[in-house]
Amino acid sequence: MDSAFAPLSHHGRFPYSAITQRRDFHWPEGKRLAVYIGFNVEHFAFGEGLGAKLGAVFNEPDVLNYSWREYGNRVGAWRCLELFDQLEMPTGLITNTTLYDHCPDLLQAFQHRGDEVIAHGHSNAYHQGTLSEEQETALLLHCRERIEKESGQVPKGWLSPWIGESHLTPDLLKETGYRYTLNWSHDDQPVPMRTRNGGHLWAVPYPQEVNDIPMIIARKLDGSAFAQMIIDQFDEMLQQSDQQPLVMGIALHPYLVGQPYRLRHLRRALEHIQRHREAIWMTTPGRICDHMDTIMPPDQERDQERE
Repeated sequence: MDSAFAPLSHHGRFPYSAITQRRDFHWPEGKRLAVYIGFNVEHFAFGEGLGAKLGAVFNEPDVLNYSWREYGNRVGAWRCLELFDQLEMPTGLITNTTLYDHCPDLLQAFQHRGDEVIAHGHSNAYHQGTLSEEQETALLLHCRERIEKESGQVPKGWLSPWIGESHLTPDLLKETGYRYTLNWSHDDQPVPMRTRNGGHLWAVPYPQEVNDIPMIIARKLDGSAFAQMIIDQFDEMLQQSDQQPLVMGIALHPYLVGQPYRLRHLRRALEHIQRHREAIWMTTPGRICDHMDTIMPPDQERDQERE
């Protein structure tokens, strides 16, 4: 074959698989749709580094955008917490470890609810994909050890800041004790990923569309449209789940949805889901990972997508 038309380079982590051609299974209690909230609490360096932007940056220190993001930790997250409590909804708390130094009482409030704590790097001011293997391993170990020390939980899951990966990230996650990643948004079911030396890592679906940063910041949707997106996604996936068991994630950031006028619309969307609570499994990514381990042992995982 002419090299110009050879198959394209591939990650080698999993093969292609049509969702219509997989083995069937159920979530706990026979449910078909698993729904989780991925609640991102993040901290950013002052005067340097990365961060979502509400307005233009003319120089550092970027007081406008830094303080706007910090509103999420001081106000927005607490308002969202009240809403989650009112609806008795669990969350997957996706957190930077620097928040244990910055505002530990916020993380403790979620831990007291029994929410799962998911590692999200040390700070979202920095990008993971540029690190060396040694530096990346050190980051993964630091986050795992700090979360265990502060919360008593050994984190099962990882979401990279800015979804940044190196070619070795899945391998290093497995080797440092993580069981799943939220980085990959390629499916509506958990997918087993191959890692080096015969390992495996679950890729639990995490949304890049039903996600307030790309929708509100990049696509400029208002709070009403984003809430309707959540409702439409839920209604359609609930209907589709008659055919296959599915996972629906909702990715939220408190400096966005914690703004009062957006929170009003988020409340509407989550109340809609709440009215269908008996039909779904309201859960966390870690519980999804646990369930997959019970129905698909490690020696079967690599065959999942060929059945």
